[in-house]
Amino acid sequence: MTAIAAPRGHYRFRNVARMEWIKLRSLRSTWWTLALSAGAAIAIAIAVGFNTPVTSRHEDLTNNALAGVSAGLLLTGVLGVLMMTSEYTSGMIRATLAAAPNRPLMLAAKAAVFGGVALVLGEATSFIAFFAGGAALRHGIAAPALSQPGVLRAVLLSGASFCLIGLFGMGLGAIIRHTAAAVAVMVGGVYVAVQAVVLIKHQLLAYLPVPIVANSLSATRPMTGDVHVLSPWAGLGLLCLYAAVLLGAGGWLLCRRDA
Repeated sequence: MTAIAAPRGHYRFRNVARMEWIKLRSLRSTWWTLALSAGAAIAIAIAVGFNTPVTSRHEDLTNNALAGVSAGLLLTGVLGVLMMTSEYTSGMIRATLAAAPNRPLMLAAKAAVFGGVALVLGEATSFIAFFAGGAALRHGIAAPALSQPGVLRAVLLSGASFCLIGLFGMGLGAIIRHTAAAVAVMVGGVYVAVQAVVLIKHQLLAYLPVPIVANSLSATRPMTGDVHVLSPWAGLGLLCLYAAVLLGAGGWLLCRRDA
């Protein structure tokens, strides 16, 4: 860890945030994981666009182009877990807390830095996937445009989901502290739970993170049929609530447990 001179003998938020940024950017695995997250979303967008038949030209093509976002979120969520648990595994958490003993401040700085990076990556990925998916469409299918109703909102909210799922994972990491267990809960709770809910109570799907991203945030028009989905803004609010509750619980436990 790189030491940073703090004014008046103590660390402020900007000092701790800078320390977290140095730790984040110094790890190659961070950038490889973020690159794989973006690459997965963009590759799926191209594949979906290329395989969209002409008969589907009246469907929600924006939602199709953003289909890969849900897959890219998995790695971002896992990276959020690792941002917390790797410090416990390596013992770096003791050095971090020795330098910045204000634990809520440390967690807030870590969340702000990682959340900001994930947000920038998510928005870039979402826009690239949107244009790449549109470019891959067959002749005879008009690519969606950002000026069309709901399209810009869908692209922006899909990008924001990277940040929220990443913070979701960070909250789990702060609560559980063990990498394998936290990743298992992350993957099971966010992805595997979808399959279980389909079998038990289909109506609950609308309130799970992945269906929220796939069916609410990235959609430009309401879904037809008997499928219950949240509105885009309600879905965004629920994802924010999930992330806030997990980070809040993680911060509460961080203050009450030994490093």
